[in-house]
Amino acid sequence: MTTSTVDTTRELAAFLRTRRERLDPRDFALPSRRQVRRTPGLRREEVAELAGVSIDYIVRLEQGRGLRPSADVVEALAGALRLGPDERAYLFDLARRRPRNAGEPATAAAPPLARLVADLSPLPAMLMNHRYDILAWNSEMAGLLLDFETLPPTRRNAMWLCLMHPEIREFYVDRERVVREAIAHLRAAWAAHPEDRVLSGLITEFTAHDKEFARLWAERDVKVHGRGDKVIRHPLVGPITVRYEVLVPLEDPDQRLAIHRAADEESRSALELLRAR
Repeated sequence: MTTSTVDTTRELAAFLRTRRERLDPRDFALPSRRQVRRTPGLRREEVAELAGVSIDYIVRLEQGRGLRPSADVVEALAGALRLGPDERAYLFDLARRRPRNAGEPATAAAPPLARLVADLSPLPAMLMNHRYDILAWNSEMAGLLLDFETLPPTRRNAMWLCLMHPEIREFYVDRERVVREAIAHLRAAWAAHPEDRVLSGLITEFTAHDKEFARLWAERDVKVHGRGDKVIRHPLVGPITVRYEVLVPLEDPDQRLAIHRAADEESRSALELLRAR
C-alpha cells in the first residue's frame, strides 16, 4: 500500500504473484515434473512456458524490478494466468497499456445527468464518480438509504457509508458480499486512475480504520459489478430486495448512474410505502 498514488510496479508484481498462486496445476496440461510442490499454484517456470516468455522475465516482474511489459506480453500473461475480463483490464492498467480517459475526475454532476437522476423518479437513482463519491440523487434514493444532504460533502461516498456510517454498516443482509464486490470494483478504479491522490487517500483511510476492508483489499480481487441484487434491512419498512444497474454515460465516462428497482412484489410494496411516507 502507498499513501499517495498507485505504485504500479509493486502492484503489478503482487498481482501477478497472487494470480499465479491461485491456479491449480491439475487444470493445465503441463509436463510432469518430479519436484515436490512446496508452494501453492503454478511455478514461475510454468507461467513462463504458458506465456512464451523467459523464466527470468517472470522473476523480474514478480520482484518489481521496473519492467514494463508490452501489450502482447500482457495479453500472453493474462491468458497464461486465466484472468477474467476485469482482471485482464486491471493487468493492462497496471502495465499502462490500456488507453485512459482524458480529463480530471468528476467532482460534480454533469447538469444533464443530474436532471436525468431526478427524472428517473420513482426509481431510486444516484450518480457517482469512480471513487464512489455521490454527486447527485433523487428523493427516492434518499428515502431508501439516507438523506445525503445531512452529510458533509466529503462523507457523501458510498464506500465510506458502507464501511463507516453506524447505520449503513448494518444495512445490508449479506454485508460481506456487498463489501467484497465494492472493493473488487474499487481496485479496478484504483489501477485505472493511478494518479488520483484523493482515491488513494480514501483507500489508506479505509485500510487503517476498517479491518474488514484491509483484509479484503489484501486479497486483490478485481471485478467490475454493473448489476446485481442487494437485500436491505430498512428501519421503516423492513426487508427490501433491490436490483441495481450501473450505466456509464458516453460523454461523461467518469460518472456512473446507479438505478434501483424492486426485485419482487414485497419489495415493490415496500418502496411504494417509502414514497408515500
